[in-house]
Amino acid sequence: MERTLAIIKPDAVGRNLAGNIIARLQGEGFVVLGLKMIRLSQDDAKRFYAVHRERPFFDSLTAYMASGPIIPLLLQRDEAIKTLRDVMGATDPSQAAPGTLRQEFGVDVEKNSIHGSDSPASAAQEIPFFFSQLACHEAEPR
Repeated sequence: MERTLAIIKPDAVGRNLAGNIIARLQGEGFVVLGLKMIRLSQDDAKRFYAVHRERPFFDSLTAYMASGPIIPLLLQRDEAIKTLRDVMGATDPSQAAPGTLRQEFGVDVEKNSIHGSDSPASAAQEIPFFFSQLACHEAEPR
């Protein structure tokens, strides 16, 4: 079993889509091991997205991610990272495949409703940003 991180972004939380997104993820076989609603500070968003610091969209992305509540989710299933990426769809909702979360719920490239770890290395960095090892261990399904 593999673990990954998803974040329901401020646009989707603000439009009351969190329940739909979580239900869809569970329908795709993901087990939710951790979930919480938080609001990132601008500094927290900059730390989380530090890998994109040199990109032209960094300031806009971090301001957006600090603009409202988000819902980080610790998810588990076989091939969790690849499957989540497939279920989310392309970053640009207008280019995402029909039936993907971003095609269905995304507004634009930035407000695309959901973030997901893109590799085992990013999942290993991103999960502890929101979930402690103790919480991860305690969340194991019985």
